[in-house]
Amino acid sequence: MVNKSKKPYVDPGWPKLADGEIAVTELSSTRSGGLSPFGEEIEFPRPVEELPYMHPHTVINR
Repeated sequence: MVNKSKKPYVDPGWPKLADGEIAVTELSSTRSGGLSPFGEEIEFPRPVEELPYMHPHTVINR
């Protein structure tokens, strides 16, 4: 028998807005696809000098 007591999934991250208003989505954005979490000011790829990456180097102990 199917358990029908479960509530359907509702995305808790979707904002509640007044009637007629929509949240900013891909449909209301100036470009298609996901928007950058870093903002509009940062351009990629970043210059190598600005990256905090250090390549690992393993010394074998013999």
